[in-house]
Amino acid sequence: MHLLLSLCVVWLLPMAWTLEGNSLPRRIISYQQDNVDLFQEEGVFNYSTMLLREDLGLLVIGAREAVYAVDLHNVSIKFASVKWEVTQAQTDDCGNKGKDPETECKNYIRVLHEMGDNRMYVCGTNAFDPQCDFMSYADGTLTLENKAEDGKGKCPFDPYQKFASLMVDEDLYSATSMNFLGSEPALIRSPDVSIRTEFKTAWLNEPHFVSLVHIPESVNSATGDDDKVYLFFSETAVEYDYYNKVVVSRVARVCKGDLGGERTLQKKWTSFLKARLECPILESQSLTPYIIQDAYRWCDPFKPWTDCLIFTIFTPQDASDLSAVCVYNMLDISRVFTEGKYKTPVTVETSFVKWVMYSGEVPSPRPGACIDDAARKANIDQTLDLPDLTLQFVKNRPLMDNVIQPVGEKPSLVRKGATFTRIIVNQVQAADDRMYHVMFIGTENGTVVKAVNYDGEMFIIEELHVFKSPEAIKILRFSIVTDQLYAGSDSGVVQIPVATCDRSSTCIDCVLNRDPYCGWDKETGTCVALSQLQKKLIQSVQDGDASLCPKSAPNTPVNQSIWVGGNLKLHCTNPSIHAATIWEQDGRTLSPTGRHYFLKDDLLIINTSDSDAGLYSCLSVERSKTNEYTSTLAEYQVNVASSATGRGDDIGFPHAQRDSPNVAGLYAVIAVFVIAFLGLFAWNLYNGHFTRSCIRRDKSKQLSPESHEEMAIDSSHNQRRTESENKPLVPDTNNSSSNNNHNNGEAT
Repeated sequence: MHLLLSLCVVWLLPMAWTLEGNSLPRRIISYQQDNVDLFQEEGVFNYSTMLLREDLGLLVIGAREAVYAVDLHNVSIKFASVKWEVTQAQTDDCGNKGKDPETECKNYIRVLHEMGDNRMYVCGTNAFDPQCDFMSYADGTLTLENKAEDGKGKCPFDPYQKFASLMVDEDLYSATSMNFLGSEPALIRSPDVSIRTEFKTAWLNEPHFVSLVHIPESVNSATGDDDKVYLFFSETAVEYDYYNKVVVSRVARVCKGDLGGERTLQKKWTSFLKARLECPILESQSLTPYIIQDAYRWCDPFKPWTDCLIFTIFTPQDASDLSAVCVYNMLDISRVFTEGKYKTPVTVETSFVKWVMYSGEVPSPRPGACIDDAARKANIDQTLDLPDLTLQFVKNRPLMDNVIQPVGEKPSLVRKGATFTRIIVNQVQAADDRMYHVMFIGTENGTVVKAVNYDGEMFIIEELHVFKSPEAIKILRFSIVTDQLYAGSDSGVVQIPVATCDRSSTCIDCVLNRDPYCGWDKETGTCVALSQLQKKLIQSVQDGDASLCPKSAPNTPVNQSIWVGGNLKLHCTNPSIHAATIWEQDGRTLSPTGRHYFLKDDLLIINTSDSDAGLYSCLSVERSKTNEYTSTLAEYQVNVASSATGRGDDIGFPHAQRDSPNVAGLYAVIAVFVIAFLGLFAWNLYNGHFTRSCIRRDKSKQLSPESHEEMAIDSSHNQRRTESENKPLVPDTNNSSSNNNHNNGEAT
């Protein structure tokens, strides 16, 4: 018996298990309105910008031509809103420049940042003429101050163009295009001391900006170093000798205190350096590098910046359907810029430029370095004091030779299916007192993937459909105040709890789900969220050891009754995609036959016979790192009765009530049918149809013997088919559906 179960598991379990883990989610949750809280306004689209104002209990949402303030605890509750629409003249001017007046020539809110004075800084595309303004919230009202500022270099012109922005100490860092055509990409700091990148392909070559993060490297620095701002993006590579363009992923950095150069690089970054990011996906057959789509900085507030991690999403350039999460250590990234080699352009054959590793002398101070104690000792107190030799080196050689590899030199997660779009990470302490990073990943199909990497093992806990129709998730935010996740798309914003423990109804299911947020409470017999106030819960996130669970109480079989020759459907839903569903009859494993069909959530038995009676058990068989676990999901006691037994009352089959109103109604229907049939017969006789049919039969006598034989075969076949179609599978009895169906079982 157990050997047979093991063999079934080998054949039936999904084939995606690898040494690194399973790329399939353990469960997929279809869209249900009760699963999420939703905010949307009729006629408003593109909810792609969010600002958490946890101090005010607000989630501020930027959409197309509107800004909303909703309840942080329930986004379906709107507190305030303000419109920021373009004028008809602006729409006409935008349309005259070749843009779509109905879509592109609107004001898409793309920038939302909190200021130090409790106000908010907001920017919009404004019909391809970006503008910025200040906004405040007081007494339940959102108010724009109407102090319009030029948004060029702060906000993109094109509402669909990728860009990044970050507010650090009242300074706005923006990575976007500075002109209408999108041909002048730049990383800019504004407004007080405006600094930007050079318009050179060696600096930025057709970039797609992804994310900006601030790293406080000056805190407790032994060398008096400066804070850094890191830019993640992709661009066309200048260092590869290919006929076709090759897009690669990059990370660049600048120093927070950079003021530009005195003569060389005036009002330009003197600290701009960039390096290539590698995310090696061994499973991929792609010939081109995977491209970065999003980056999220995670830092422990009680640890130094060197322990910060950057979680990134990579997707293919070709038709591959793999997506990956690569995690980078901030110290590894920093070392490439502080200790790595540079690349330099070399002219080959008078026209072709090739980038190679620079092997010459590096000037001092080191090109691209921030002002630190060593520079101050050399009387260089600010970047304006840097020598031209250092500045010329940075201007011509901003590219580093070293390639930055992820932690473990491989992805933390590889997934086949819907393309990843956004990522956000939360750290949670499990019952084993260890800290785990739970990744929440948005996809193009409007789902959120919840996953953890357990010491190199990829494990996807669940995939939740958060929107009714598939649409790309454009932004993700997480609140530590509410422990809720917020996802935005074109159609609206949804709020999702990070802990969904109540989806597990048994201890085995709760433990095998390996969710750091959840554990099994033996006293209440429920899967609950962990908290410091609760007593010890059963949990095994590393191994999925379900042997820790107490022995479950036996199931009470559900009685099912069916006549001989009828059809019976027994329902059973397996909570895990990783598990195999096994059906047993009286302890004997069933196999698919001509009468037994294994459906997704059901066992279908057709043309039942006396041998189909017995106890049916639906088993879930799932393997974790420790063992293989079998649990009973449902049991049915099936009784089969023969029509020749007189429909015995001992098994509870109902009898027809001859004097009931239903039977009288049936007689009336039969009478109407007979009258209609006689009328139809008389009409055909009157029109001579039967005479012509007789003539056709006379002509058929002149056919060949072979034709007579074929007609006889067809007639016999049609007669058997008619008899088969007219033969009822279950004897016709009143109210049989209410008595033969019980709970999850269905008899027909």
